[in-house]
Amino acid sequence: MIRDFAPRGWFDAGLQFFLFFAVYQGYQVVRGLTDGNPEVAFANAQRLIDLEKGTGTFFEPGFQDALLDHAWVIDFANFMYMNSHFVVTTTFLTWLYFFRNEHFYFVRNMFMVAMVVALACYAAFPTAPPRLIPEAGFTDTIAVFTGLPQDSETVGMLVNKYAAVPSMHIAFSLMIAVPGMALASNALARMWWSAYPLIVLFVIVVTGNHFWLDAAAGAAVACVAAVTAGQLARVRPDHWAWRESPATTTA
Repeated sequence: MIRDFAPRGWFDAGLQFFLFFAVYQGYQVVRGLTDGNPEVAFANAQRLIDLEKGTGTFFEPGFQDALLDHAWVIDFANFMYMNSHFVVTTTFLTWLYFFRNEHFYFVRNMFMVAMVVALACYAAFPTAPPRLIPEAGFTDTIAVFTGLPQDSETVGMLVNKYAAVPSMHIAFSLMIAVPGMALASNALARMWWSAYPLIVLFVIVVTGNHFWLDAAAGAAVACVAAVTAGQLARVRPDHWAWRESPATTTA
């Protein structure tokens, strides 16, 4: 009975875990490379600030400052930043694999492509997040409001603090929200998934973890990943293609 629960057998389930684990190991390698170049990371962050100022879109410090007195907003944003990226994403992917397996492999391929592209970007363009640049008017809300420094040695084992571009919070949110909307069976679920990337955008900006340009880069990565996954589906159309749900095909 337990063996029957895995749609394609437990070997396939283990393979999916291995693929994500392998990409994570790549992340660790890139982390080691970028952690040794803080000067480059801060210089690249300054380039983003200069670009935003040059285009009149450097709104993040003022936006963050306007909300710092609203503790419940900051608490919500901190909680979402620390939990949603992996918890919501992992929960959705697990549900998708076990209960909508015919759709899982297209989404998995999107994630594989997106993470490989992101790793290349982190290696080529390491960038410090806004929260590490208080002189530009930013506040590290998680450190200030929770007392949990994101750059402690323990947290640093899991997080690359110079991996701001692209924002994978945004990429991940789009890569689960769009399939989530397509598979949603009721209006409330569709509303949640349609709002989720916007909530994540609010969270990453108000906590001082990303510039809006980081978010735009993350959205671009998600788009590239979706297009590439569509092309990969031609290689194994019976296994990797996105299949419309019965409700959609009969509509």
